[in-house]
Amino acid sequence: MTPIDFQNPRPIYEQICEYYKSMILRGILQPDEQMPSVRSLAVELGTNPNTIQKAYAELERQGFLYAVKGRGNFVRGNTDLMENKKEELIGRMCAILKEGREIGIEEKELLSKAAERAAVEKKEVDRP
Repeated sequence: MTPIDFQNPRPIYEQICEYYKSMILRGILQPDEQMPSVRSLAVELGTNPNTIQKAYAELERQGFLYAVKGRGNFVRGNTDLMENKKEELIGRMCAILKEGREIGIEEKELLSKAAERAAVEKKEVDRP
C-alpha cells in the first residue's frame, strides 16, 4: 500500500507522516527498527528525497523517530506515543460532544450513533 494519494490536497509529506505514525502506533513498525533510507523511499514512492526528509524530520520532531548520524532513522520505542494519541482523540471527542450540546444534540445520542456507524464500518473492513 502506498501512503501517497496524489489526488489528496494535503501535502505529500503530511500523508507520509500519517502513514508511518499509524504503522508505529499499530505496532507494525517496532521500536529501534530502521526506517527505509530517504533515497530508497523516495524512489519507491516516486517523490522527491527532500519530501521524505521533511516527513522524517516531522516524525522526529513529534517523537516517532530518532536519527543516528551516518546510519539512518529508527523507530522510537516510547509508550508515551500511544498515550499522547489517546489524549488527542479524547480531546477531539470532547470538542465534538461540546459542539453537539451547543446545538441541542444529547451526548448519549451522538455516542450511540457513532458506535453504530463504527460497528458497520468494522464489519465492512472485516469481510473476507
